Amino acid sequence: MNPPSKEHVLPPVKNIFQLPTKPLNSEEWDKLKEEFKEKANFENWIISQMVKCHSSVDVAKSVLAWVAAKNNGIVGYELLVKYLCLCVFHKQTSEIIDVYEIMKARYKRLESGAYTLLIRGLIHTDRWREALLLLEDIKKVMIPSKKNYNDCIQGALFHQDVNVAWNLYQELLGHDTVPMLETLKAFFDFGKDMKGDQYSNKLQDILLYLRNNQLYPGESFAHSIKTWFESVPGEQWKGQFTTVQQSGQCLGCGKTVESIHLSSEEYDFLKEKIMRDVIDGGDQYKKTTPQELKRFQNFVKYHPPFDIVIDGLNVAKMFPKARESQVLLDVVSQLAKQNLQVLVLGRKHMLKQNSRWRKDDMEKVQKQASFFFADNISEDDPFLLYATLHSGDHCKFITKDLMRDHKACLPDAKTQRLFFKWQQGHQLAIVSRHPGSKITFQHILIYDTVVQTTGDSWHIPYDDDLVERYAYEVPTKWLCLHRKT
Repeated sequence: MNPPSKEHVLPPVKNIFQLPTKPLNSEEWDKLKEEFKEKANFENWIISQMVKCHSSVDVAKSVLAWVAAKNNGIVGYELLVKYLCLCVFHKQTSEIIDVYEIMKARYKRLESGAYTLLIRGLIHTDRWREALLLLEDIKKVMIPSKKNYNDCIQGALFHQDVNVAWNLYQELLGHDTVPMLETLKAFFDFGKDMKGDQYSNKLQDILLYLRNNQLYPGESFAHSIKTWFESVPGEQWKGQFTTVQQSGQCLGCGKTVESIHLSSEEYDFLKEKIMRDVIDGGDQYKKTTPQELKRFQNFVKYHPPFDIVIDGLNVAKMFPKARESQVLLDVVSQLAKQNLQVLVLGRKHMLKQNSRWRKDDMEKVQKQASFFFADNISEDDPFLLYATLHSGDHCKFITKDLMRDHKACLPDAKTQRLFFKWQQGHQLAIVSRHPGSKITFQHILIYDTVVQTTGDSWHIPYDDDLVERYAYEVPTKWLCLHRKT
């Protein structure tokens, strides 16, 4: 085979298509279509390109006029929706209403994407209440999305109809849907001009909702909360952005925030609920068997209480470049040096010699810790929860898992809240593994990172920006609000 000649090394430069920047007439569109005859559906393709590049509405409208001229004044559904998308982006309300009228006359039902666009487009017009009718249409076939509710709530607040906005919010919660944080922020932004206790109580309900669902506002939302508190007439609230010391003392007001530790009553209540709803009544049998769970319960019963329970497979995979058995050995060795009773939950395949799992590593691990090897199809989490709770409130556990599925199995907000609090106070996180095998663990906070109030003060943890985080990762910034006395 001949080597390729040098002039063919670089790929040929493709012609970059420039979208028209001004409206074209029918002849010009015909000519352009001829140039792009390899495009199966040129009209849809060109409008899609315009949506991607946020072209001007006038140029897109000239496409629709050209199509309509060829089709007895008819423009297809797909083209209309894409054109509508551009109109909504550019907030061209008169065009949005025109498309809405065409669609209303021609189609009895739309798909969810068109409903979403029309709702978003109508809320800032004087026909905003028709967005609520579209929401009702969606409800006939499905639960509207949190975005649909957000748009309708924002529209109602924009048009000063608090009751409609609040009723929609309650309806959204009734679907067990977590609202968008911008929806909640909108209520605070609107509240700056509202007087009276009734609205004030509604906003405090929202703060308690954040508390009960372990939600953290973003920075701009935190500013909205601060501005609202400081605007309440006669109340003299003062807010400041601050941090909380490791001792749990707020650097802003000097008060100590809530402890992360559960009371003995809370611990017993949570333990019973998890045993009943997650372990005995949960879905773990799909990945394990009642016999194996029984074997494990007997194993735990005849061992002294553990100090640390490790999800072996999960921990071993935390550092992909390192050998899995070596990572597990490093973690166990470091904990064993502290005279801690360690339980490692593993799978049977971890005992088979291969490049990831060395037998000599695993033998060393077994000398320093108790071990339970489940079948290769088993789910580790129920075992992890059972062993940790059974060992007592001092016992910690190590896994990267967020446990969201198990939290979802719990029957009510109170139990879910306690589970999250227990998880935060008991889940040890591995932050790094240094050369020489030194493992660094995340420090477990002694205070609870959750929205909280004493009546005369509020402490609200908030995020710089909304990040997906592990359960043990919590904000370090706080909004401290207290009433001047």
